[in-house]
Amino acid sequence: MRKNSVKNTRINGEVQRALAEIIRGGIKDPRIAPMTSVVAVEVAPDLKTCKAWISVLGDEKAQAGTLEGLRSAEGYIRNQLAKTVNLRNTPQLTFIMDQSIAYGVNMSKLIDEVVEKDEKNI
Repeated sequence: MRKNSVKNTRINGEVQRALAEIIRGGIKDPRIAPMTSVVAVEVAPDLKTCKAWISVLGDEKAQAGTLEGLRSAEGYIRNQLAKTVNLRNTPQLTFIMDQSIAYGVNMSKLIDEVVEKDEKNI
């Protein structure tokens, strides 16, 4: 199976949906922030490993706590993923913090400030 095949794309989407559901409703760890989202998932073609990009709305302390909580609950998440998604192998999960949403919000705020300053000068 090639990396960008239709089957791999479908598996990535299904695993992303399942991970989001498990993180949102299945984990009771207080370190995991309530505004945690799964931005992207990349399952290896051999279904052995999975990289999950996670975005957390909050400060760096909340992001670090969420990442630590997810890593400690990896076994439970993998178990729930095996029950939810029917794959030959349940992939080993690797959580990666994604800053793209926070970066986008920050850039939008900066653009709004520049536009407001520009409107005052006209």
